[in-house]
Amino acid sequence: MSIEQYIAYLMSEPGSSSCVRASEVLEVSHDKVNRLLNREHYTSYDLFQRVKGELILSGGTLTVDDSVLDKPYTDHKKSELVGYYWSGKHHKAVKGINIIALVYTDVNGLSLPVNYRLYTPDENKSKNDYFEEMFYEVLNWGLRPGRVTADSWYSSLKNLKFLKNEDISFLVGLKSNRTISTEPHVYQQVSEVDIPEDGLYTHLKGFGFIKVFRTVDQNDNARYYAMWEPDKSDTLAIEREQFKKVKTEHWNVEKLFRLIKQTCKAERFWVRTKTAVNTHIFSVLRAAQRLLIMTKHQIINTAYAIQRTIFIQAQKDFIAQYGSLDFR
Repeated sequence: MSIEQYIAYLMSEPGSSSCVRASEVLEVSHDKVNRLLNREHYTSYDLFQRVKGELILSGGTLTVDDSVLDKPYTDHKKSELVGYYWSGKHHKAVKGINIIALVYTDVNGLSLPVNYRLYTPDENKSKNDYFEEMFYEVLNWGLRPGRVTADSWYSSLKNLKFLKNEDISFLVGLKSNRTISTEPHVYQQVSEVDIPEDGLYTHLKGFGFIKVFRTVDQNDNARYYAMWEPDKSDTLAIEREQFKKVKTEHWNVEKLFRLIKQTCKAERFWVRTKTAVNTHIFSVLRAAQRLLIMTKHQIINTAYAIQRTIFIQAQKDFIAQYGSLDFR
């Protein structure tokens, strides 16, 4: 049994994933599946290497975000990666595994995961620490993004300054209480300032000049974003259409998290060891990469279509074999 077979199993399995179920589908013993997950030691570099040939490595958008893989019935005392993390979905701290991912969208629009971490409490690192590590890793691997995007969790002054030092353009979310100045020595919270449709060129306290944009969702909730370019004139010239384009690219990371949870069985596993969980999540991300590349090459219509395609063929085979039988 190979890791590629396990990845294909994750892509095609319509129900819950487990070593028992995988053993039935792959026609191997339950122990063989368990040994595979505990034996392999894949890293985020392996994830990048698998897809670098599909991507245009320079000029794209690199997005960071994190998500909680719900594991409500797992004993967190018996699994070192399971803990309590804030969930945007549930609007509270829930039990699960926190995955931090970098998604790269190249200039042709292909968007793939290229780096990841599983939050490990024993490492005493913050999500911002992981982000900085992962960012420098992909640079060392040959990726040359033109821009970084992130939500407000990753928009600390430390992060913004390190991106500025790298001359990397960015779009980041801003919490409503971030302080800006539209005139010298007069500071206000961003939520208190009238933001024009084409954005506001203003000074972010502790950082420098940025362009701020405001959006309002269907529930009338306002959100604020900061954009910055290494050249001051380019920052000043950013228009709403450019903001909307980059914001759309930023959304690709949310699409990835939805894909790995709904289609690739990110949350549906029953192993506990750190090695086995990492092998499963690596396989999940590889499954997502494969589905997205298959969509690019028009092998499937969407990344969500693979299981329906498989079921339709199985249904046709069943009807062809049993449809004419009469049991009266």
